[in-house]
Amino acid sequence: MQLRPSSFLLALLALGCLPQAVAAATAAPDAHYQVLSRLPLAGAGGWDYLSFDAQHRHLFVSRGDRVLVIDVDRHKQVGTIADTQGVHGIAIAPDLQRGYTSNGNSASVTVFDLGSLKTVATITGTGEKPDAILYDSASHHVLTFNGKSNNASVIDPVKNAVIGTIALPGKPEFAVSDGAGHVYVNIEDKSELVQIDSTSNKVLQTWPLAPCESPSGLAIDTAHHRLFPVCDNRTMAITDATNGHQVATVAIGDGPDAVVFDQATSMVYSSNGESGTITAVHETDPDHYTVAATIPTQASARTLALDPKLHRLYLSAARLGATKQANGRRTVEPDSFSILTVGRH
Repeated sequence: MQLRPSSFLLALLALGCLPQAVAAATAAPDAHYQVLSRLPLAGAGGWDYLSFDAQHRHLFVSRGDRVLVIDVDRHKQVGTIADTQGVHGIAIAPDLQRGYTSNGNSASVTVFDLGSLKTVATITGTGEKPDAILYDSASHHVLTFNGKSNNASVIDPVKNAVIGTIALPGKPEFAVSDGAGHVYVNIEDKSELVQIDSTSNKVLQTWPLAPCESPSGLAIDTAHHRLFPVCDNRTMAITDATNGHQVATVAIGDGPDAVVFDQATSMVYSSNGESGTITAVHETDPDHYTVAATIPTQASARTLALDPKLHRLYLSAARLGATKQANGRRTVEPDSFSILTVGRH
């Protein structure tokens, strides 16, 4: 249904106030974001990153030794990418019609067709414990960021082979590309941010992120050259991607592990797994940011993906038990895993 401009909006236009009204309308609805639905997904296994294929409207969900494929418009699982041992992330290459998974337990990458969801190749020989993975459209390379060997592996998707290694100054966590020849990666154990030249596969700069501690998730505003690392000490450390200058810090929730930027609404969303919240941060301009809302989700919902068409967020979560595992994390109740959809009510 097409809405007609209200008399109030027409009055603002006459007074020359429309830009301010549009900005307010863009930020205001996010205060009404909430969990719209939960999609239960049976089976055992841990989880990590999610990734969204906007062309096919598919959400890819890492789940231990497999990737679950969700049709978000039909709200149902439509496929599985099998044999991805210890999968962490999923990279989407729309121009190649390929997807890539980082398999942490086997130091490998599974290549699959975005249309058929069939596996087409397995690439071996990455660094140890590949975690984050991305496709860089400038170089047409896939990069895995390897948590145990402190490096990145460069993959040629034409050859389906590792063609290079980039040494990093510490343990890499999440990474993003600006699509213009630069890749950025958080160094978790050093609280640093690394800038990589993706054409030469060389580290250009290493920048400190203090007061940020243990950065995990990372997002980018490519239009304004801003990076959004989220950190364990409830901090988003907004950084200039051209020179590493920290332009602002914003308070977020506990246990963040992912962050996304919605270019159309100028909103940054941090998923905080310990707090069971999303912190919604509005970019007023490239140097000024305010918390627009704190959205209740669920404890354990620490990773997320963005649907840029519907401006919805998808999160993995499960009900946590009262006892702890050997690694210190709380146990997970059987068959309680689900995908949360967060959007405007």
